[in-house]
Amino acid sequence: MDAGEQFEKLVGIMHRLRAPGGCPWDGEQSHESIKPYLIEEAYEVLEAIDSQDDKELCAELGDLLLQVVFHAEMASETDRFGIADVIQSICDKMVRRHPHVFGDTEVSGSAEVLQNWSKIKAQERRSSGDKSALAGVPRAMPALLRAHRIGEKASHAGFDWPDVEGVIAKVHEELAELEQAIACEGPERIEAELGDLLFAATSAARHLGVRSEDALDKATDRFSTRFRAMEAQLNSSDQEMGSLSDDEKNRLWEEAKSQE
Repeated sequence: MDAGEQFEKLVGIMHRLRAPGGCPWDGEQSHESIKPYLIEEAYEVLEAIDSQDDKELCAELGDLLLQVVFHAEMASETDRFGIADVIQSICDKMVRRHPHVFGDTEVSGSAEVLQNWSKIKAQERRSSGDKSALAGVPRAMPALLRAHRIGEKASHAGFDWPDVEGVIAKVHEELAELEQAIACEGPERIEAELGDLLFAATSAARHLGVRSEDALDKATDRFSTRFRAMEAQLNSSDQEMGSLSDDEKNRLWEEAKSQE
């Protein structure tokens, strides 16, 4: 079967699962009840990409596609929209946002493509309720990723530091304000200043061409690897982490780093 036939088969399977006499669990679900699975499947796609496992990526993309079909099937049951409307919507959007491919617009490279994309999205926003340059970034996004995207949108609107040196200075400024809050302020102020520091750090990442989410993921992986190496060393000598002095912990940490 070709791609179109396979897609129709998937839609048919989902319809059968939701129909009377189908799967009791699938039939009981709502948009709200399956929200966690959409996020979970998206993260599993990312993990498959990171592992560079094509077979796993293929399977996980299928799981993610199923979530789209599931939501569309539920909406079609109350005549709100169906999978054809979902496809039509994204087709219209892609054609509209690529006038250099489907129209007469000429571009000199990918940078101009992004500029045009932002202008087209701004025109779309003017016909919607939220006309802010920051519109379109869901609050439900992970906080670090949302901060990165908000910074990108503000930059596209012309509000940004001219170079990375200005951002690094802002990071130092926010760190000093956090230190002052720790010394003199209460928990709410400390939380606010820590948030400002994290937001400034995402701006630094953006100026350096680094994805904040990826950088933190890799840092967490490095920490986990080193900590597990420390645990293995302690297990071999029947020691526990809590019984070590700070100097001993630092020595084990440096040894774990040197093994990488």
